[in-house]
Amino acid sequence: MATDILMPALSPTMTEGKLARWLKKEGDKVSAGDVIAEIETDKATMEVEAVDEGILGRILVQEGVEGVAVNTPIAILVEEGEDVPDASTAQTPAVALAAEPVAASIPPASTKAAPKDESSERIFVSPLAKRMAKDRGIALGSLNGTGPNGRILKRDVEKGGNAAPVAPKTTPATPVATDGDVKRVPNSTMRKVIARRLTESKTQVPHFYVSVDIELDALLALRSKLNATAEDNSFKISVNDMMIKAVGLALKKQPGLNVQFTDAETLHFENVDISMAVSIPEGLITPIIRNADQKSLREISREAKDLAKRARAGKLKPEEFQGGTFSISNMGMFGVRDFAAIINPPQAGILAIASGEKRAVVRGDQLAIATVMTATLSVDHRAVDGALGAQWLNALRDIVQNPYTLVV
Repeated sequence: MATDILMPALSPTMTEGKLARWLKKEGDKVSAGDVIAEIETDKATMEVEAVDEGILGRILVQEGVEGVAVNTPIAILVEEGEDVPDASTAQTPAVALAAEPVAASIPPASTKAAPKDESSERIFVSPLAKRMAKDRGIALGSLNGTGPNGRILKRDVEKGGNAAPVAPKTTPATPVATDGDVKRVPNSTMRKVIARRLTESKTQVPHFYVSVDIELDALLALRSKLNATAEDNSFKISVNDMMIKAVGLALKKQPGLNVQFTDAETLHFENVDISMAVSIPEGLITPIIRNADQKSLREISREAKDLAKRARAGKLKPEEFQGGTFSISNMGMFGVRDFAAIINPPQAGILAIASGEKRAVVRGDQLAIATVMTATLSVDHRAVDGALGAQWLNALRDIVQNPYTLVV
């Protein structure tokens, strides 16, 4: 019996996604566990796998279509030898996809879309049919839907003919003047969400910033000793690994920054879960080192390397990058002297880690040379006051400059 394959919910907060790529084509045999499509969410492009077997009879949502609502039919699965329906099989059970590598069943939901036309009447239309009608300049109200409950489908748009193209809407933005050709790259779903979330953070969260200079020589010496004595020569602890541990310990020592602000209350977390910013081609993602204060440097190093590798490959599970109680952003490898990061809401703080460099320092009445790093804390002033931010940075500096607390 023909069944619908639905747009999966790849995270608890996902409401829609972009069908980035089909890995199976119409007529292909599908077995349970086969990866059949890639879905682009606000955080990553994830593989999804079938949870049933059959033949991929018809693809309802084509590659590149954005804004596909969760639980919308995206394809039809049929048994071998069965006739393929022209449209969604609303009367039959639906088959949800599972996110790879997470296998999560999707609760059943309505498969209807309900946009409104100029007369504010409800029109049920598939995402593909809606896009085709828009491209052809066909008013949805002029079409007769032949799908379940009068839903407008692809075939209904095709029967509607090719209307005159609709004049494009004017945009208030003025194109940038240029003397040469302009390469126009469409914004990915991730880039759009990054833009929206950071704009909301910068405009709605009252940031304040505190910076300190931290001497790194003792930490670097300890790192060299640990790496020199490691049994596995391929395993190396990085400065970033040590900073993750130091931040975790500082949050335990000054837990007032391990919080989130809401209108009704401020949430204080027992667990110290550090989100680390990882640059990927599509933008930025923040995989999480959970319970960072409790893990050894070796555990943190292995976990951080694995998370960063899978983040760049788009292989993270939703729970591996959603959540976190505090963030760090390290641009030291780029030779950056100092910078201020934007808070990753709903967290209350993020630490910007710059490059360590040789600087002149004063010890007593004498000048000396030390490896110094500038660290800048960005804080949500609704949840944290200035004095507490300064106290936390002082606690972090003490830990980094006396780094044996990282290994005992």
